[in-house]
Amino acid sequence: MFIFLIRTAILYALVVLIIRLMGKRQIGELEPFELVVTIMISDLASLPMQDNRLPLINGVIPIVTLLIIQVVLSEVQIRSKKFKNILDGTPCVLIKNGIIDTNQLRNQRLSLPELMEELRIKGYTDLTKIAFAIWETNGQLSIIEKNIDQTPVYIPRILFNNGKLYGDILQAINKDEDWFNNELIKNKVTREEIDFAIINCKGKFSFQRKAGSKK
Repeated sequence: MFIFLIRTAILYALVVLIIRLMGKRQIGELEPFELVVTIMISDLASLPMQDNRLPLINGVIPIVTLLIIQVVLSEVQIRSKKFKNILDGTPCVLIKNGIIDTNQLRNQRLSLPELMEELRIKGYTDLTKIAFAIWETNGQLSIIEKNIDQTPVYIPRILFNNGKLYGDILQAINKDEDWFNNELIKNKVTREEIDFAIINCKGKFSFQRKAGSKK
């Protein structure tokens, strides 16, 4: 009995440590591969707890291996937008200017009643007030409201990050690399001086300087 208590305490501490090392996400905010890793870790930890005949190391090694895999994949995702899209998918717009895209609902295996329920939970009952409703890769629905003055609303998009310019995003907003370079010139910065650049919700070019760069 005492052995089971010790083994359970050790595995509990290990799993808590592993989850902390994976990052501070709530279960509902996990990306698909992170959720898979979390489920596998819980299963691997439960086996040595239930069967005293299994060496404790048989549970520890696979759990640590999963942590290493998760950390490596996370690092690759940070550096490669294409790899992140393959692993996690991409967000999709379910509502645009108050109009529901039923094709996207079908693609996401989401029914109209389920969408309406999500909207009610977030406090939205009038579709005409919604500029965009976006189904994120972690299964959460994010809402961008229309402006009261009826000025256009844009979905913020990352144009430049980790030293890489996202040509597909530029193409989606009908811009090109020359436009991006001109925006840098107008703001008197270079690519090496910024952490990232985005198109904000007003459709304007915005960026953040790297710490220590000259203003």
